[in-house]
Amino acid sequence: MPNTRKRGARRLLLLSMTLAAAALVGATSASAAAPQNTSAPTISGTARAGSTLTAADGTWSNSPTSFTYQWERCASDATACGDITSATSKTYVLVTGDVAHTVRVVVTAVNADGKTSALAQPTDVVASKNGPTSSVKPTVSGSAVVGDSLTVSNGSWTPTPSSFTRQWQRCASDGTSCINIGGATGQTYGVRSVDAGHRLRALVTAHTSGGQAAVASSPSAVVTQTTVTTTQTTTTVVTTPAPKAPTVRILSLKHIGKQIYARFRVCTPTPGTVKLTERDQKARALPYTRHLAVSVGTCGTYSKHWLLLARYRTPGRLLVTMRASKNGQLSNLASRSIVIR
Repeated sequence: MPNTRKRGARRLLLLSMTLAAAALVGATSASAAAPQNTSAPTISGTARAGSTLTAADGTWSNSPTSFTYQWERCASDATACGDITSATSKTYVLVTGDVAHTVRVVVTAVNADGKTSALAQPTDVVASKNGPTSSVKPTVSGSAVVGDSLTVSNGSWTPTPSSFTRQWQRCASDGTSCINIGGATGQTYGVRSVDAGHRLRALVTAHTSGGQAAVASSPSAVVTQTTVTTTQTTTTVVTTPAPKAPTVRILSLKHIGKQIYARFRVCTPTPGTVKLTERDQKARALPYTRHLAVSVGTCGTYSKHWLLLARYRTPGRLLVTMRASKNGQLSNLASRSIVIR
């Protein structure tokens, strides 16, 4: 009888150890995850045709085992980006086709549990190989008040340019995420109500017989609106700060069947309806824009899905961008990409 009890105790101990080991294996498996980006990739090199750009991977959690790269060519304001064919190395040599565009890279980190992509900030506008060089940056002068005007200087260049062209841009209040303003190509720009709460700058392009180069001016002050109140004896000018812009961040994208599922977070200083402009973009395919709306208290997380158009269903990288607007105020551009297989 004592031996029987001992054998029973040993079996119980062995069973307990087996269960504990299984639980440990399950916990380890559950904790495994695809890489997550903790510091965005960066690009080094000179934005001039013939020069070599190099991607830095950024920093990642969950121990990536390898990285892949896809270079993209964008518009001068870093919108409407598309893959550059065969540009999938850590380095990229700028070509003539990149002139007057910006370039960025998508870095994808891979481990046994999956892959995740992150975007680097785009380069400056790419100059011609023999284009002029800026020695003094253009500057903006004038009053950053709705109804007033701003003027941009040409700056200084070597050799002396034969002509200049200009493109005014509307930026976030911190001077980032500058987007081209349609039709605003003069040396002087009349400040509009939609500019309130933003900074303004101009992209100045110098042209010589050898080529061209573009430099962004210094930004203006944050645009404000002015209210003039007239009494019988005095005129009081009251400058009021413009309302703050909403924010939007894309949290995740999924491709299931013919549908794209997006999860995103929107915040706004005051409750109300926030309009969203969503755009699908893919290399060698026309972009498609759709308009959404959400009702926001202060901050909220939302899910939307839409049909992926036939021209985007072929294998390759799909870029989704979102911009929020409320009371004429625009958010920074949010973007996230997903690989269609």
